[in-house]
Amino acid sequence: MSEPTYFILASLMDGPLHGHAIIKRADELSGGRIRLAVGTLYGALDRLADHGLLVVDREEIVSGRPRRYFRLTEDGTQALNEEALRMQQAARVVTLRSPQPGTAGS
Repeated sequence: MSEPTYFILASLMDGPLHGHAIIKRADELSGGRIRLAVGTLYGALDRLADHGLLVVDREEIVSGRPRRYFRLTEDGTQALNEEALRMQQAARVVTLRSPQPGTAGS
């Protein structure tokens, strides 16, 4: 799973959000590393919906324009949790082998 995809899904953990809110939340959660363009986001949202990881929760009209809210599906939550575990296990390989401060090689 790509880092942008991970943070798009993670942004929806606390409930449905619309596109602009997903962009903002992904930026916050990633510490500013993930800055999604609108076109990139909506392409990713369509792809994630096609894979059953999220769905449109509702739609409303704001200033004459439709605003869609997206939410995670059970499969999306599972995929997000599996990816978090995978990254944690991968990080453990490095962090357990890294020299501690004050030891040889640091």
